[in-house]
Formats: sequence, C-alpha cells, structure tokens
Amino acid sequence: MNCADEKIKKEVDEILNQFTHDKENLITILNEVQMKYGYIPKIAQMEIADYLNIALAEVYGVITFYSRFTLVPKGKYNVSICLGTACFVKGSREILERAKAKLGIEEGQTTADGKFSLDTTRCVGACGLAPVFTINDEVYGKATVKKLDEVLDMYMAKD
Repeated sequence: MNCADEKIKKEVDEILNQFTHDKENLITILNEVQMKYGYIPKIAQMEIADYLNIALAEVYGVITFYSRFTLVPKGKYNVSICLGTACFVKGSREILERAKAKLGIEEGQTTADGKFSLDTTRCVGACGLAPVFTINDEVYGKATVKKLDEVLDMYMAKD
C-alpha cells in the first residue's frame, strides 16, 4: 500500500469510527467519504466493506446505483447540464454539446488538468429558469451557448 492509500485509509477509519457497524449506515458513510474526497476511492470502499462486514460488491453496487456518488475524482469545477424535460425542450442539448467541445471532454469525464468535469442531471428544481446548468453549487438559468461560453471563460481564467 502506498503513502496516499495509507493516508486515505487512516482518514476513512476516522469517519467509520463515528458510526456503528450496522450496514444501514452505508449510505451515510458513503456520503461522508464523498464529501471529503469528491469521490469514493477504492481503498475507502474496501475499508467500508470490512467495517460493515458486507461484500465489496454491495458497496460498489450502492455507489453505482446512486448518481450522487462517483468512483472517479471530479474536477475542481463540476459543470452539470440539466437535461430534464423543461431544460431539454428549451435547448439544453445544444448547451451540453458546446460544453463538450469547449472543455474537450465527454459526459462523466474530467479535463487532464483536473480543473473541469462534465456531467448531466435530470432536474435541478429550477424549471422556471430553463435551460439551466450548474458549476459546483452555482445555478445559471436562462442559459444559452453564449452564456455558457462566458461563464466557462470566467472559470478558465481563475487560478
């Protein structure tokens, strides 16, 4: 085990020690790990399975079932395009295609520099502002391809 894995193992053990060994704690534990790392590392999955005395496949199954959880690190800026009905009929597909082209990645991917990741969602609860996209927790409504370009340029200039 390398130093990074040892560090994660120690940090995950600190999270686990806040919970009983009851498998009903799985989703709460996964949420805590996801919040800490932005994804759920393999070493964390193994630690969780051992702690809750469940199969690693069960942990993996829950992670892959819920779209909130991810197995791969996200970018510093997670761009998410809403493809819910209201957004879709108002042009969110074009916004998604522009985001792919501008960032040079597909859905579910992260840029090589780790700055941006791109996802889609089915609804962010802002249908009155359709179409919408989000970057981290910031919602951008009444979106257009031009607005996406402007916002992404602003984030690209950061750092």
